[in-house]
Amino acid sequence: MNIYAEFQDLKHNQRKALAILIDPDRLKPSEVKKTVKKINKTKADYIFVGGSFISHNHFKKIVKKLQKHSDLPVIIFPGSTMQISKKADALLFLSLISGRNPEYLIGKQVEAAPILQQIGLETISTGYILVENGHTTSVEYITNTKPIPRRKTGLALATALAGQMLGHKLIYLEAGSGALESVPLSMIQKIHKHLNIPLIVGGGVKNRQQILEIWNAGADIVVVGTAFENGAF
Repeated sequence: MNIYAEFQDLKHNQRKALAILIDPDRLKPSEVKKTVKKINKTKADYIFVGGSFISHNHFKKIVKKLQKHSDLPVIIFPGSTMQISKKADALLFLSLISGRNPEYLIGKQVEAAPILQQIGLETISTGYILVENGHTTSVEYITNTKPIPRRKTGLALATALAGQMLGHKLIYLEAGSGALESVPLSMIQKIHKHLNIPLIVGGGVKNRQQILEIWNAGADIVVVGTAFENGAF
């Protein structure tokens, strides 16, 4: 299975996809089967798994059980080098290009690269862009970086283009877990217009109407996390 080829196919054929984000710090291994049943009801296309802060050591168990109980591709959305498992279908190899902290631009990636090569997991180079959402998110706090202001669409576009020119295969616009506001539709539209690579948007998506609006604005994949946990889907 080549996950990136699927992402490219989405963009090429103007199809849309939904990913449910599972925070392994908020899920016990014994709850995975029940959670997968809930995911299936959403008609999601992918399961993303990862979080900014992990206080438990059962990440690999969560991934293994997700694979066991679900037919959907399981893709790691890592918050640290601890969030790696050969049982996953792919890993988004994130570089926080909206920030200026070298640890999250290249430092953590250097630590993870030998492990990923050894286990042979598909890695998808992803330009990760944080966008202001109304309050400080876990990602912002952990990475010690500032998000791009919501009104700075030009800056967000330039950052996305730089990511594409640097060779990233995806751009991920992120408002953050539990965001008060999602990424502005005008920003998504502008970036979509100028990108040649797939675009993922997540954070602050609270209902199905928002998903449709974000798809229509140009996102190829919309990611829902907190709203799913809260039973909105």
